[in-house]
Amino acid sequence: MKNLFRHWDNLKKELSDKHIMLFLDFDGTLTPIVATPQQAILCNETKGVLDKVSRNSRYKIAIISGRALKDIREKIGLKNIIYVGNHGSEIEGPKIKFESPISPRYKAILKQIKIELTKKLSSIRGVIIEDKGLSLSVHYRLVDRKRIPLVKTILHEAVNLYLGRNKIKVKSGKMVLEVRLPGEWDKGKVVLWLLARERFAVREKSFVPIYIGDDKTDEDAFKALRNKGWTIFVGNPKPSYAQYYLRNTREVTELLKRILDLRET
Repeated sequence: MKNLFRHWDNLKKELSDKHIMLFLDFDGTLTPIVATPQQAILCNETKGVLDKVSRNSRYKIAIISGRALKDIREKIGLKNIIYVGNHGSEIEGPKIKFESPISPRYKAILKQIKIELTKKLSSIRGVIIEDKGLSLSVHYRLVDRKRIPLVKTILHEAVNLYLGRNKIKVKSGKMVLEVRLPGEWDKGKVVLWLLARERFAVREKSFVPIYIGDDKTDEDAFKALRNKGWTIFVGNPKPSYAQYYLRNTREVTELLKRILDLRET
């Protein structure tokens, strides 16, 4: 994994006169990781840059998040952007609206898991259970480290029966465990689908997709876009499918400014 800014002078040539599609994670990418999901706020500087980029016809922006669609749309609050919630299960933007079909049985299972987790985790200080409509997230960032194994055990006991019957799936992220739909829809597949859709719409051969993310769930997208565009991990370099890295959210904003400057220049 290479530091992107160290190679910027050569890399920026690849973007010259090309249509660019930016796929951006939210938490840990556009905003720093915070104690609770509600505390994440998009700063005015980053929001302003995103707004300018979204108004340029040579760019397309898609925000790919594990948050609920309504939540991520309200957090950013810009038009001309594709919003993807629940890791691809909900999509909304200009001329596009999609939601994975949900069976009443799945909803009932999710409700039962939530009831059991709420009851058994209520005594553990710091646990946050986030109901995202199509999925559940159990955040344990604020939990005493000695009690984290207990949180994980309780969750797995609550979901084991449904996992064995392929009624749900469980994925891990940064200090969070997520109960999701059992299908194969993930950030990698939604990125390839959106990319194919955009290529058809603009009918350009000169096209560069750029994906920026910081979490385990973003690895699916890094892998899917391998040799197809730029893949950028946010944080200290580590084993990843991403080609490049930026150290923090401030550097992500700086990159967006540089990409915008290429067109304005």
